[in-house]
Amino acid sequence: MKLATAAEMQGLDRTAIEEFNIPGIVLMENAGRGTVEFMVRELGPVRGRPVIIFAGPGNNGGDGLVIARHLHQLGGRPFIFFLVDPERLQGDAAVNFRIVRRLRLPMHIIADAGDLDAAAEKIAGIRAGAPVWSLVDAIFGTGLKRPLAGRFLATVNLINRLRHEFAWPVTAVDIPSGLDADNGQILGGCAPADLTATYGLVKPGHVMHGGADLIGKLHCVDIGIPPEAVSQAGLQGETLDRRIMHLLKKRKTSAHKGNFGHLLVLAGSGGKTGAAILSGLAALRAGTGLVTLAVPHELNPIFEASLVEAMTIPLPHSATCLSIDDYDLLLERLRGKDALVIGPGIGTAARTRELVLRLYRELDLPMVVDADGLNILAMDPDRIARPPAPRILTPHPGEMARLAGLTSGEIQADRLLAARRFVADTGAAVDNGVTLILKGAGTIICDPDGSWAVNTTGNPGMAAGGMGDVLSGLVGGLLAQGCSPAAAARLGVYLHGLAADRLAQERRFGYLASEVAAVIPDIITMFFKQEQELQQGSYQ
Repeated sequence: MKLATAAEMQGLDRTAIEEFNIPGIVLMENAGRGTVEFMVRELGPVRGRPVIIFAGPGNNGGDGLVIARHLHQLGGRPFIFFLVDPERLQGDAAVNFRIVRRLRLPMHIIADAGDLDAAAEKIAGIRAGAPVWSLVDAIFGTGLKRPLAGRFLATVNLINRLRHEFAWPVTAVDIPSGLDADNGQILGGCAPADLTATYGLVKPGHVMHGGADLIGKLHCVDIGIPPEAVSQAGLQGETLDRRIMHLLKKRKTSAHKGNFGHLLVLAGSGGKTGAAILSGLAALRAGTGLVTLAVPHELNPIFEASLVEAMTIPLPHSATCLSIDDYDLLLERLRGKDALVIGPGIGTAARTRELVLRLYRELDLPMVVDADGLNILAMDPDRIARPPAPRILTPHPGEMARLAGLTSGEIQADRLLAARRFVADTGAAVDNGVTLILKGAGTIICDPDGSWAVNTTGNPGMAAGGMGDVLSGLVGGLLAQGCSPAAAARLGVYLHGLAADRLAQERRFGYLASEVAAVIPDIITMFFKQEQELQQGSYQ
């Protein structure tokens, strides 16, 4: 599903109005009517029930007025609280104000924060008649970029209090007021919603960072933006959903292990053997034909006993951590391999750093770089750009901060912007570029061609050791099987989160990274079974 930033959505609105001659008031009408249909579907009949609508300046407030009209038409009792003098509304919002005024719908103006006491008294009188059906947050839409303050912040706090005290559901118009549509950050304050009706396309802030916790049930209302307008806009963002699973290919009955790639995992050091084992395990669970672990020779018995399905290469010049002295041997053993995972549990010793940097800069083979491999790259960031073959980097926010020369707070303040800038700054060609997986709530994938995606799977139970190692092996395994870097990153991230979601149905947390890897084949099998059932149904 395509995602649109606030600026991109504004551009789509302009295109619909100016190039396709669809009046703005038609778009507003469709938005308000679609919101009411969504509310009725979720909340039940509105007839006889009061609805409190907080209308702000601009088109978001105008959408709220359309909602008020349609609720009135259905027998509801809308009460409108304006946070701006309605006589000063302009354009389509002004047209709808004139209509609700002629309908004599009850309204009250909140001119400043001091008016909130009077508003609260009116609301107390309203609720005395019948339970409130919903609070409607039509204060600010997706264009908000400054922190809420004054009467706007005070009203948001009032909405939160009413929702908490009386369990009245909150419906957000386009996006909860105070939530940044582009990055999911809270701007001063926010009114969490139980329902959110967004317009045209879903926005990044709905699905990334903490935004998904604030929007409740999300519904995208078709307001009449022509598909041609969306197509010509060249939108580069998307959400990852079930459709990404179609990148998985069915296997022929005559297939053998040589058809499904050979991955080499260069990982592990003293005290960190588990990282390499988890990465190799995930690659095997992803269906990779062959997996080889290249490991420090003194630790080799651990790997041979722990992951019997994988082959190992004991590196003779690497005792308990990787060393540049094994570079030539590694080059020889990398012949015939399809991809390399490097970094899980390797440490950052000087000889290890030299090996990682030389492989990154010289190896003409697709590579996934994770964990300590990323920390090593961060020590010499000028060597990241323009690699000789595709590279997939998988940082968490702390690692990303080191790679980009920023703080974790700066990364988290706008994860999407930080990720897109980093990939753009690598200056790499699309064929041999850097694909970035920025892990976290709403993991972001950015590609060297400028496209990006936000994942929709995963849960807080994944905040545990070893999860990143599993992801690196999963992505590396898909890469070895012939997936493009973009496809391997997207499919790997989605499957990783989906497997954890499956476990979270029984245990909200406390499940292990190895258990996530173990569930991956079941997830893939279920997908193909569902596809087969759908095909059989279409033939009947």
